[in-house]
Amino acid sequence: MKVNSERLWNSLMDMAKVGATGNGGNTRLALTDQDVLGRNLLIRWAKDLDLDVKYDAIGNMFLKKTGLDQSLNPIVIGSHLDTQPKGGRFDGIYGVLAGFEVIQCLYERNIQTEHPLELAIWMNEEGARFTPAMMGSAVFTGKFQLKDTLTAQDKQGISVADELYRTGQQGELDLQRAFAAYYELHIEQGPILENNQKEIGIVTGGQAIIWLDIQTTGKAAHAGTTPMSMRHDAMIGTAQMIVDLEKMVLQKFPDGLITFGEISVENSSRNTIPANIHWTIDLRHPDDTEMESMRKIVLQTLDQLAHKRDLDINVRLHWHSPATPFDKKCIQTVLESTQALGYSYQKIVSGAGHDAINLAKHCPTTMIFIPCENGLSHNEAENITDLQAKQGADVLLSSILKFDQQVTLAQVS
Repeated sequence: MKVNSERLWNSLMDMAKVGATGNGGNTRLALTDQDVLGRNLLIRWAKDLDLDVKYDAIGNMFLKKTGLDQSLNPIVIGSHLDTQPKGGRFDGIYGVLAGFEVIQCLYERNIQTEHPLELAIWMNEEGARFTPAMMGSAVFTGKFQLKDTLTAQDKQGISVADELYRTGQQGELDLQRAFAAYYELHIEQGPILENNQKEIGIVTGGQAIIWLDIQTTGKAAHAGTTPMSMRHDAMIGTAQMIVDLEKMVLQKFPDGLITFGEISVENSSRNTIPANIHWTIDLRHPDDTEMESMRKIVLQTLDQLAHKRDLDINVRLHWHSPATPFDKKCIQTVLESTQALGYSYQKIVSGAGHDAINLAKHCPTTMIFIPCENGLSHNEAENITDLQAKQGADVLLSSILKFDQQVTLAQVS
């Protein structure tokens, strides 16, 4: 059994009209009116399938299809509909609408699974409006406390609690309720599958992530009267740190990644030697032990270079997400489904954070990737083909049925 490719693609294009941007992308920040319009469009479609629609206390939305055995915990498919500012049409959205297509296929063929099925639309996965990212799934799984998260504010000082109330997105479904399994289908957001000409990525887990906030402190002085040899230039020191850290990771950690995504100069002026530089480091590695080694060498390098240039360095841990292995049985259902469908594949570790990373600590979990054009994501030009969308959804449909059948057979035996 395969999905309806035309219907899936049409749903993606219809959702892309909500919050559409000038260059073919989308802007639907979490709990904005555009985000709610996207959810409401999905709800309208869900009414045709008699799906039950409910929310939990942090605004996660769930569409439920009943199963033959209501005593079983649900198999859950999920992702998100919120986007980056001027983001793409498929990041998260594809996983939600492919999950909805799976339920539509079962509905129109009158196929009843033993387990109930649920489609989860997680709140604020992107973290573009409220931080941190993956907020809804983190509260659901107990990683974040509800009361603390409700007080988080956007740049305008509007809280999560305010917007949940205003938009009517808060409900009474229990947090941390049991799932039989969780499957998330997603675009890769990187170039590996496309470069290797593979149609499906069988995701074995998510890599470790560490975010560091750095402040380099020197001494402000006049640009025209202070000799080069007598400067305590925080900018030059930070620049050298960035170059040396990139070189270190390339040489010592071939599977590691380091990114310097933000930098700001305090009291910046064209003719003043900068005294304070605030900047960030994003470290990633698929292995926790290697990640810890990389973190230690990063800190040592920063201290050594700061001392060499007579600067002060302050490092604060902003966020740490350990490497997350996915469930072997769930991975096996994806592998068997991909092989049965005849699609080319490779095993891959997720380089980005996803709601599945939080869910993996709560229930058996895995992910499925499809390629995206040039590996591009978080960009209006983000793109996939209708064939790629269909192939990923075919694997998702087959994997859900395999999990449902295997669990049922195990209970009978």
